[in-house]
Amino acid sequence: MGDLHHPLQPGDPAPGFTLPAANREGGMVSLADLRGRPFVLGLFRGLHCPFCRRQVRQLADMQPTLRAAGVETVAVINTPVERARLYFGYRPMPLLLLADPDCRTHRAFGVPRLEFLPEGSSEVPQWPSRTRMADFEAARINPTGELPQPTQPMAANAALNAQDGFELDDADSAIMASHATQLVGHFLIDEAGIIAWEHIEAPDGPSSLCYFPDAAEITAAAGSLGR
Repeated sequence: MGDLHHPLQPGDPAPGFTLPAANREGGMVSLADLRGRPFVLGLFRGLHCPFCRRQVRQLADMQPTLRAAGVETVAVINTPVERARLYFGYRPMPLLLLADPDCRTHRAFGVPRLEFLPEGSSEVPQWPSRTRMADFEAARINPTGELPQPTQPMAANAALNAQDGFELDDADSAIMASHATQLVGHFLIDEAGIIAWEHIEAPDGPSSLCYFPDAAEITAAAGSLGR
């Protein structure tokens, strides 16, 4: 099993998980249910993150191409299942959506979450396990090109939510309060349950936050299976 600062790597077995499906009535989905066919697994923040909502849509749009290559697509959203069912009921997605409000799956795969050093600390930052709030505040991002200019990450988040007309409800606000610093991870898992490829958000520091693998990168990873 991974830890919060050392994500699982290619060659590692994927850890077991069992989560409720947000776009399938009733029932739970486990790693055992998914074995036998490769799949791309995206581990996302909650619905409060507009960049994650966009990436889920991108994965959904990619599903026909991936399925033609023999690869399924699964997204895990850090949102209570009832909230996820309500949201995606109005915005249906063809890929399998699972809900994990506690980020247990993110932790099992070792997807990091940011931790901020106390103000005035002399400790040397080690991204992403220990970082300075000042460095985070100084970052500027515009990963989708929708903003007029690169913007501080939390301000970018708020700007795109306003643009989308997305209003956080109590469940979204509670998730954001508990898991706002959770990073995003993508994993390609082969038919035997072994990780074949991984991508962790922001490997280079806060200025690469919310930049996720594009369709070409994910398709290339899927195409490498069995070579």
